[in-house]
Amino acid sequence: MVETRRTVAEWESDIGEQVRTLRRRRGLTQQDLAEAANVSVGTVRNLESGAGSTLATVVAVARVLGRTDWLAGLAPPV
Repeated sequence: MVETRRTVAEWESDIGEQVRTLRRRRGLTQQDLAEAANVSVGTVRNLESGAGSTLATVVAVARVLGRTDWLAGLAPPV
């Protein structure tokens, strides 16, 4: 599939799956991740399920998971 043709829902789902997989690999519960990212458990649940999330949440969670490299593609140099 060409990346530019993916729907928003597909992106949300894929990002959520990546977050869930990495969280589990790190041995973190949703509660652990929520506390470390200073967001609610519901927010983590929504992110992981692809139900939508804010950019601020994605940034906070990526920082906790040590994956700020994910963010570089969101704001490449112009």
